[in-house]
Amino acid sequence: MSAENHTHERFMQRCFDLALNGAGNVAPNPLVGAVVVHEGKIIGEGYHAVYGGPHAEVNTINSVLSENKALLPHSTLYINLEPCCHFGKTPPCTDLIIQAGIRKIVFSNQDPNPVSSGGAVLLRSVGCEVTTGILEQQGAWLNRRFFTRIIKKRPYIILKWAQSADGFFTRKAKEQHWITGEQSKRLAHRWRSEEAAILCGTNTAAVDNPQLTNRLWLQGKQPLRVVLDRTLRLSSNLHVFDSAAQTFVFTEKQKADSANVRYAQIPFDENLLNTVLQRLFEMGILSVLVEGGARLLTSFIQENLWDEARIFTGSAWFGEGISAPALKGNSIAEEKCSNDNLKILTPLSTNN
Repeated sequence: MSAENHTHERFMQRCFDLALNGAGNVAPNPLVGAVVVHEGKIIGEGYHAVYGGPHAEVNTINSVLSENKALLPHSTLYINLEPCCHFGKTPPCTDLIIQAGIRKIVFSNQDPNPVSSGGAVLLRSVGCEVTTGILEQQGAWLNRRFFTRIIKKRPYIILKWAQSADGFFTRKAKEQHWITGEQSKRLAHRWRSEEAAILCGTNTAAVDNPQLTNRLWLQGKQPLRVVLDRTLRLSSNLHVFDSAAQTFVFTEKQKADSANVRYAQIPFDENLLNTVLQRLFEMGILSVLVEGGARLLTSFIQENLWDEARIFTGSAWFGEGISAPALKGNSIAEEKCSNDNLKILTPLSTNN
């Protein structure tokens, strides 16, 4: 690796780290961080902090101290995503870059959104030196939710469950069993804060009575709770209908919305999951965390509708019960959470 590429990768990694500060707050926009570097020293940095707010480039250039503004034409702007060149909720970032006099721009990924892409071409057309593809795979993973929305026209789907050491959800149907410990539970609540929506089926809502909120991780927004209830048999006293977060119910019946619960009437046919995902896509939902139950998770797997699976395995041995789904995938991470094991998988091949 050349010294220049090593330098590029070092500052691009800083962009990734900054971008993560916007997790849970910028959807459906991408996670973006940026730094301005002069002679190997960062003189400004920032990230996209909130949806509708200034982009990373704006916050970064504005962070440069007044006494260092004259250094901008002799500096390099690093950013993990191609600068936008269109008017949306904010003006084009390319305009600000050009006005600031920055002549060198380095970014990781091209913007897959045809509405906002083209920044590299515009910057080159005015004489800027643009370098692309730095840590491209890492950048694509960082913004996998955004890329999935633009390319596949659906939310990014994360399957999550906990299973016993011998691969069971529970010992018996219609019973709830805690499998994992407190550390795993806190981690799962953090995940909830990072995703736009959390989905569960009718039986899980009725038997487990989950709250589907991130009570143990106070940063970020509460996810939209999405529930499948074909015949509206769920009791209004369940946690998913409380005021802790908004809830969206898919059903075949008609029912008027309430203060924090909305209803969508759809057919529960062989296209159910695609219909649900299409509606959530149209609502601007960037990602969905699917937390069960077994039947719903299995349906997503059978229809090859998943992008990531996060599986906790506890130490308890059930011997019998409801089996956890069988899932083959690429193991991209394995770690210990106290007495639990966590494995993260991605599909073996490109899915729908």
